[in-house]
Amino acid sequence: MNKTVNINIGGLFFHIDEDAYQKLSKYFEAVKRSLTNSSSKEEVMKDIEMRVAEILSEKQKSEKHVINGKDVDDVIAVMGQPEDYRIDDDASEPAPSYNYIHTGRKKLYRDEDKGMIGGVCTGLGHYFGVDSVWLRLFFLLLFFGFGSGVIAYIVLWIAMPKAVTTAEKLEMTGKPVNISEIEKKVKEEFDKVSGKIKNVDYDDLGNRVKNSAETSGSKLGGVLQTIFETFSKVIGVIIIIFSSIALFVIIIASGVAIFSSSLPQNTLINHFRTPLGLETPMWIQGTLFLLTFGIPFFFLFVLGLKIVVTNYKSIGNIAKYTLIAVWSIALSLLITIGVKEFTQISSEGKEVKKEIIALSPNDTLRISFKNNDFYDKEIDNRVDFRLTQDETNREIIYSNNVSIKILPTKDTVPYLQIEKIALGKSMEEARKRAEKIKYGYKIEGNKLVLDNYLISQVASKFRNQKVEMFLYLPLGTQFQADASVQVYDESEDGYFNLHFSSDDYIYKVMDTKVKCTNCPPNENDDYDTTITEEVNEIDGDSVKTVTVKVNNGKKIIKTVTKTQNY
Repeated sequence: MNKTVNINIGGLFFHIDEDAYQKLSKYFEAVKRSLTNSSSKEEVMKDIEMRVAEILSEKQKSEKHVINGKDVDDVIAVMGQPEDYRIDDDASEPAPSYNYIHTGRKKLYRDEDKGMIGGVCTGLGHYFGVDSVWLRLFFLLLFFGFGSGVIAYIVLWIAMPKAVTTAEKLEMTGKPVNISEIEKKVKEEFDKVSGKIKNVDYDDLGNRVKNSAETSGSKLGGVLQTIFETFSKVIGVIIIIFSSIALFVIIIASGVAIFSSSLPQNTLINHFRTPLGLETPMWIQGTLFLLTFGIPFFFLFVLGLKIVVTNYKSIGNIAKYTLIAVWSIALSLLITIGVKEFTQISSEGKEVKKEIIALSPNDTLRISFKNNDFYDKEIDNRVDFRLTQDETNREIIYSNNVSIKILPTKDTVPYLQIEKIALGKSMEEARKRAEKIKYGYKIEGNKLVLDNYLISQVASKFRNQKVEMFLYLPLGTQFQADASVQVYDESEDGYFNLHFSSDDYIYKVMDTKVKCTNCPPNENDDYDTTITEEVNEIDGDSVKTVTVKVNNGKKIIKTVTKTQNY
């Protein structure tokens, strides 16, 4: 039965048995003696202790784990024996090799000492053995090419720890973290700093600092520190609130996309659109959206917690690096799929059909749209597209992407030109997709009845299928359009302005534009605005009511009261 003691090494707490404690104490004493002539002994010793604490913490299987003699032997095997080499500043012969194996494995850290902003590119350069200049160019290309360079840099900045200690700086470059390397690294940094301040006039600098610092330095420093801490806490709270809201929205939107296909009758997918269309399954789109945008905001949320909570415990390097790897894969897939989706709509194709309307010279053409009650009970509802079923329970794409334009023609008979249009990765594919659009219409005598919808197969995907109709009318042709035409008319107002106030108006094709033959005088063919005024006297006051009726049938009423003085 061995006695155990509690010790603190490098700021970490350990349980260690007495024999191991004696062995570790003798080891530290031997290291200190070997650093007797070192100009930076305290700094080297501090980094050695931190490295030892790191090795011991990796061996702890639980909080109750007791460090034993074997654990100490493993530490010494990694760090090396002090008596195996000379560490004197004047030593000229090289140090012999140590009795440990160095794998050359690097760890990922940010190198702010050599970095330009956060040290991300420099740290990645150390890890992959690439000049940081090429990595900076890569992030710039991502920023200007896809706009994701800034997001990627911020995510890596948050996730990658900064190389602070000498041991971390050695691990960053893949050098062995032992006594000799730590001593060399600290001495290099010590010499670098001492070289910068070698030529400073200390007497003059000391006098100036003394005169100013004694009077206001301490008070000003305290005030500035308080202001900075308060400001940082406020920024941290803002970051937490913003990232929390963003994460909530991202999770909800992703959940709808992922599980929409399993919901009854695809209720949500009928109203849920994504930039990727129907080529990629919705659950894949939702998953990529969650990972690509959720992980950066999660790191932003963690950053806010670190700012606000003083002793916040990190999520750990394993979790960080795993999330970064998953995010990188998701971003790559999203970009790849996005490019693929763009190629699916790069070309437009159409099918054109011309229908002659056998209209008598003195007859009036009646134009109207009709809906199908099976798909939609309202004639004026317009949807880009939705997935539904037809009368035979087959899944179809339903859309109200239908329009009509009134145009003049020099022909002697009117005709209707129907253009079915769709997009595809080639003109040939787009044309074939357009041919598969189902659209109905009827020409019966002087009646032109048009469907207000189109239908397409689900296998054709949604590629902005639409039907554009052009009604060409000769000079002198008369026609009448009912209220249903209002929703789908896209004629140029300068040529034909459909009056919304009545379905009984008769229009006639003139030389330069279409005129309304029986519209009220106060309605013109450009703006279709009706203005009425009514003046009444109430208790000696003159009350004028002005009513303006515009194209959409909306009434704007303004009442002006004028009091008469006696």
